[in-house]
Amino acid sequence: MLGMHTVISRPSATPRQLDDYAVSAEFYDVLQAQQDATRVHRLYSGVVRGARLGVLDVGAGTGRVTLMSLLESEVGVHAVEPARAMRTSLMTRLASLPAESRARVTVHPCPLGQAELYEVADVAICHNTVACLSPAVRRALWPSIARALVPGGSLLLQLPPARLPDAEVVRLFPAQRIGRHEYGGRMVMSADGARIRTRFDYWVCAGRHLLREHTETFWMWPASRAEVIDELRPQGFLPWPDRTDASVLALTLDRPGSNRSRGPRRTTHVSW
Repeated sequence: MLGMHTVISRPSATPRQLDDYAVSAEFYDVLQAQQDATRVHRLYSGVVRGARLGVLDVGAGTGRVTLMSLLESEVGVHAVEPARAMRTSLMTRLASLPAESRARVTVHPCPLGQAELYEVADVAICHNTVACLSPAVRRALWPSIARALVPGGSLLLQLPPARLPDAEVVRLFPAQRIGRHEYGGRMVMSADGARIRTRFDYWVCAGRHLLREHTETFWMWPASRAEVIDELRPQGFLPWPDRTDASVLALTLDRPGSNRSRGPRRTTHVSW
């Protein structure tokens, strides 16, 4: 634009992140978001309604958990999303909200461990996130969540697959029409050593003509419910005994008081 010039001359303090969702970000909201929004509300809204301090959305993506949390509670929301492509959709969605709702959301463009959040929430949600973390990265995430929660806070996480698939698994997404174009896609999962190769194929058609197609591959690491519970227990997390949905692990942070071996207490200032 005329009359505008750059006024920032030094690099950002935020480390640059590899953007693995450059392809999927375009198609996710079109092909999956409506179904995912329904699932998010069913799995987490009841707990979010009881939040009294804040909600932590780890791996916020395009914002389904964040938006649900704003609707179902009156507390502040911390949305953690390192991937620029997904975060762009999230920011666009937040920009369309009323000013009061926007004032309750803080978006962190980095991994949770770099966000330096301490006791900012009493509910934390990891939806559609943990499966994509290698075992080492997954285990490193738990202390960061524990620091961000207050004692007695709740953690709800969507579990990764418990084991490798025996054969190739194909899931076709229902086609969606936007104007003259039809958007389609599928997810293909297969075992590859100790990991699960997860390939997303996308295409756009006009009638019988294929206009373009894209492919993006992600890796997933299986872990059983018992494994995840064992990883979380040293941080003070205890599983709920009566959680009925098998896809979600719900836990309470059973840490007395606020004494931690992290040095002097740091104060997080919030505006809500």
